[in-house]
Amino acid sequence: MLPVPLNKTTHQIFIMKKSSIVYGIHPLIEAIQANKKIKTLFLQKEKGSSAYKKLIQISRKKNIKIQIVPQHQFFKLKNKNHQGVFAEIDPIKTFSIKHLLPLFLQKKNPILIILDRITDVRNFGSIIRTSVCAGADAIIIPHKSNAMIGSDTIKTSSGAVFKIPICREQNIINTIKFLINHGIKIISAIETSPHDWYTVDFSGPFALILGNEEKGISQKYLEISCETVKIPSIGGISSLNVSVACGILLYEVFRQRKLN
Repeated sequence: MLPVPLNKTTHQIFIMKKSSIVYGIHPLIEAIQANKKIKTLFLQKEKGSSAYKKLIQISRKKNIKIQIVPQHQFFKLKNKNHQGVFAEIDPIKTFSIKHLLPLFLQKKNPILIILDRITDVRNFGSIIRTSVCAGADAIIIPHKSNAMIGSDTIKTSSGAVFKIPICREQNIINTIKFLINHGIKIISAIETSPHDWYTVDFSGPFALILGNEEKGISQKYLEISCETVKIPSIGGISSLNVSVACGILLYEVFRQRKLN
């Protein structure tokens, strides 16, 4: 669940300029359950799977208008796995970690994910979904040079984007320094690290940096990181997909914290 906002003027600092089209059954269910404002749910047909029926049921409970529309209304989504449903939601809002961190520190040792120029929307969505499943508290992305938080991200995250704060920061270096000054250990995932993933202590508050699919983590971030970690590869491929690496590392965090 998203943390309670501090106040209306400080907790949200960036808003997408355009509204987002949400398509797919599960992303729409998540959007509705997250109380996203939806005026009309557009359907291709009245009957479908049990998940389809659940979507219609919760839409009616929320007094969302349901409209059956012809197939050509889905033309813009023709190459998407829309499953015969879509709706328009208000712009997806992002947060500032400076405002959320005090809330996290009051409750537990936070788990933060910092993404350095993750441009593939499928990786971005998968990272969001994995982060929610593994109990991460927030995802931090740069204001530029990252995949957009739009329709495809909503779909590829299976709606998980509605369940975790996304912090969009103007200056990642300053953000990292801010986190360090507040007791957050910065851990960078790089294939050249001398430390295997299971040897790193994840028990305290930390932020995990995951790098660009081709270029890795920026050197300027590595220079101020507290520690590095790697996932060894023995199959002749130099590194894992970034979203897969994220999953392995976060579930090591889960394992360590469960044991303790």
